[in-house]
Amino acid sequence: MAVRFVQPVGAQPPNGAIVRDVREALMVSRNTNGKLVRRPLSPHLQVYKPQITTAMSILHRITGVALAAGSLLMVCWLVSAANSPEAYYGVRDFTVSWLGRLLMFGWTAALVYHLCNGLRHLAWDAGFGFEKGIYKTTGIVVLAATAVGTILIWLVVLLGGAG
Repeated sequence: MAVRFVQPVGAQPPNGAIVRDVREALMVSRNTNGKLVRRPLSPHLQVYKPQITTAMSILHRITGVALAAGSLLMVCWLVSAANSPEAYYGVRDFTVSWLGRLLMFGWTAALVYHLCNGLRHLAWDAGFGFEKGIYKTTGIVVLAATAVGTILIWLVVLLGGAG
C-alpha cells in the first residue's frame, strides 16, 4: 500500500511523490546545497563490524543493572541484621548456599568490571586511549583486571583472610 509523503522537518519529496513506506519518507533529506538526498535514519548494527569496545559497552550497561539488582540482596542483609537475629541468619543461610555464593560471585565480578571499565571511561573523558589499537589493549586489560580482581577478592573471602 502506497502512502502520501508525511513531511519530516526540512524534507520534501519532489512534487507529491508517493513513497511506499513511512520509513522511506524519513530517509529523504536535503544536503547543505538544498538538494534532496536519501539518507538512512541512523547507522544500524548490521553496518558495523563487531568490536571489543561495542561488547564492553553493552557489558558495562548489563553490569550496571546487575549491580543495582545485587544491591537489593545487600539491602535485605542490612535490614535483616537490623531486624532480628533470626532474620539475619535466614539471609545468611541463603548467602552461604551454593546459589547465594554464585550470585555473590557474579555481583563481585560485575562490581570489579564496572570499576575497571569506569576507570577506562575516565581516561577517555580526559582524552586518552582513542588511538587505534590502544582501545583494544585497554579493553583486554580491563577484562584481565576483572578476572584477577574477582579471583583475589574471593580467595580472601574463602580463605578467611577478612577476619
